[in-house]
Amino acid sequence: MPLDWDKLRVFHAVAEAGSFTHAGESLALSQSAVSRQIQALEEALSVPLFHRHARGLILTEAGETLNRTVREVFAKLAMTEALLTEGREKPAGRLKITTTTGFGSAWLAPRLTRFLTQYPDINVSVLLDDADLDLAMREADVAIRMHPPKQPDLIQRHVASFGWKVVASPDYLKREGTPQRPEDLDEHRILVWGDYRPPVEDVNWLAELGKRPGQQRRAMVEMNSLTGMLRAVRSGLGIAAIPDYLGAELDGLTPLLPDIKTPRINAYFVYPEEMRHSKRVSVFRDFLVQELAGLPAPAA
Repeated sequence: MPLDWDKLRVFHAVAEAGSFTHAGESLALSQSAVSRQIQALEEALSVPLFHRHARGLILTEAGETLNRTVREVFAKLAMTEALLTEGREKPAGRLKITTTTGFGSAWLAPRLTRFLTQYPDINVSVLLDDADLDLAMREADVAIRMHPPKQPDLIQRHVASFGWKVVASPDYLKREGTPQRPEDLDEHRILVWGDYRPPVEDVNWLAELGKRPGQQRRAMVEMNSLTGMLRAVRSGLGIAAIPDYLGAELDGLTPLLPDIKTPRINAYFVYPEEMRHSKRVSVFRDFLVQELAGLPAPAA
């Protein structure tokens, strides 16, 4: 007996929501109607799909297996539908973009006005997350990542290479003095990334720069937010290394140690093979490359 698509759609909604009530709200169905559909599906398969308990529903092992397949099928269908309905004359429809919180808020967000002015029929959804969302499962359509993609079967294009600026506020430097050499950082307050693995390799390089053997250099503050770190530096808390893609966000801070060689942050534009022929993806990719080309060239 073939599986009923309507029942699978209801099953998927319940599995994602964790309750009949919330699934019913998303499907515009009553709780009893959702419950009947699930019961009928379980009877057709002759296996229980959910454990019922007072706080909601938990997938059984059979339910987990079915939901993995159903999630993938519905994700593929959604992608296919988007590609088939995309306008022939001009790019249109929803484009889900994911990138890091720092890059997305400081660099991408201010440029979306120009993109949407050029392509008013595209609706943009921006998901800021320092973790890699699953593009194959349609958690997003495209990604801008600060490392090569780890998922297989993704198309990637290297679009930029960023550096770092070591900065402090004028108030801090007036109070604590200005480091002239990397070794001088031993005597200063350093702000670093804390108990968190950010999407950039070697992110706390400043903590080791010029450190004398045997010398303890304890970070004054650890943070997991680029915005928070920038505000802490502005407040006069200490010295930090900030990615230079922040551009004007660094105005008012004093650059330090200009002659040091910093690590590079390599940015990639990433999307699944199924989106290769999407006009929304291609115009956003071209826009991104064009905007990034306006950045200063990396130092040799």
